[in-house]
Amino acid sequence: MYLFFVVIVAVIGGLLFGYDTAVISGAEKGLQAFFLGAEDFEYTGMLHGITCSSALIGCIIGSALSGLLAGRLGRKKSLFIAGICFFLSAAGSYCPEFLFFEKGVPTASLLLAFNLYRVLGGIGVGMASAICPMYIAEIAPADKRGKLVSWNQFAIIFGQLVVYFVNLVILGDHIAPKMENLAAGISTVVNIDALASDGNWAVTTGWRLMFGSECIPAALFSILILLVPETPRYLAMSGRDDKAIAVLSRINGRSKAEEILSQIKSTVTEKKEKLLTYGWVVIFVGIMLSVFQQVVGINAVLYYAPRIFESMGMGNPMLQTVLMGIINISFTLVAIFTVEKLGRKILLITGSLGMAVGALGVCLADVMPGLPGVIGVVSVMVYSASFMFSWGPICWVLISEIFPNTIRGAAVAIAVAAQWISNFAVSSTFVPMYSWSPSVTYGFYCLMCIVAALFVWKMVPETKGKTLEDMTRLWKKEK
Repeated sequence: MYLFFVVIVAVIGGLLFGYDTAVISGAEKGLQAFFLGAEDFEYTGMLHGITCSSALIGCIIGSALSGLLAGRLGRKKSLFIAGICFFLSAAGSYCPEFLFFEKGVPTASLLLAFNLYRVLGGIGVGMASAICPMYIAEIAPADKRGKLVSWNQFAIIFGQLVVYFVNLVILGDHIAPKMENLAAGISTVVNIDALASDGNWAVTTGWRLMFGSECIPAALFSILILLVPETPRYLAMSGRDDKAIAVLSRINGRSKAEEILSQIKSTVTEKKEKLLTYGWVVIFVGIMLSVFQQVVGINAVLYYAPRIFESMGMGNPMLQTVLMGIINISFTLVAIFTVEKLGRKILLITGSLGMAVGALGVCLADVMPGLPGVIGVVSVMVYSASFMFSWGPICWVLISEIFPNTIRGAAVAIAVAAQWISNFAVSSTFVPMYSWSPSVTYGFYCLMCIVAALFVWKMVPETKGKTLEDMTRLWKKEK
């Protein structure tokens, strides 16, 4: 129960990760309509794309800082800082006019302020994305580590599902701004008269409430993280063996705790090791795991799901986005309950091939317009579901466990920074690529899925059942 409580608190960071990155999917149309009313500048489609992706810039910064902060301040204090970033970002995005600008008047300066608040939230996401799985991996027993780290991905997807529901409830019966000819990338707001009759609520208030709703889980996380212990591996590396053995004993029992501490000390008491002490391959594998998790294109789907479904002409896009969130949750559970039985590699390879099939289905739906629209929708959901039992959780499991103790903080920071850079590249190029040719876009993602499967097959070691200290021996052999 103690381990369960600690992990539950840690995965709230993952929930905030998912909440913060997905909140834009429901808010972006109202936000776009709001800033299209600016008189001192033209809010172009490119500016809107940058605004929707600005949090990812913070993610890159936060993930790059995570290794330094986790090493200097510890995992627990770093997660507290991330929680504060989440809270301030949510409050600031709700009311970017605070103190300096007139409420409800869109200007270029207000747009800059809004983006700075989103970047601040991104810093929290970047830190949480690196440190939450690291925290769980360092505190969990070896035979439960894969499952417990996978719960972090479940929390990410659950956070996305929660915010899809929250956005749907906030919008209610109010009119959402509709964009004309989305497939052609035209960002013209229509139904202006209808919006006026609805008091412009979706444009003036709806998007604010969507962003502001994150204050509640952010505040909860910031408080609860103060109640959990620092990880025993960080405590041992900091010379606080008595506290490390106390934490290990509560989780594993006294005799087992002493054995684990001995193993930890045998690796962390070595001399300060440089990043490439174990060769370049381990760093390359970690980076490429992160890159492939993004270049298969999943976040382009998650961030723009309502637009994609609307372009396929299949009913209420927000309801379909919620349905996709439920499917994502279900298939993340598949990974959680099979990762320790089947191992990491088989799930990654199977998921990659499933995603390739889903992406191919979207291609066919585009090049063969006579096909029913439901084929494209189902293909998107197959694509998303395949990601959720494979690259979604398993990539984070491997990144949290594959590096030796003495380089883990720096190596995880590099791998996660690479992930967010790739995420930004994919997310910012999706709209122009999709507008140009949906079939070429998903054809590219299909190809990347196949390459990802080959990479895992050839280069990624199986880590099922191995302790974190085993990673030191594994990479020394590989070197």
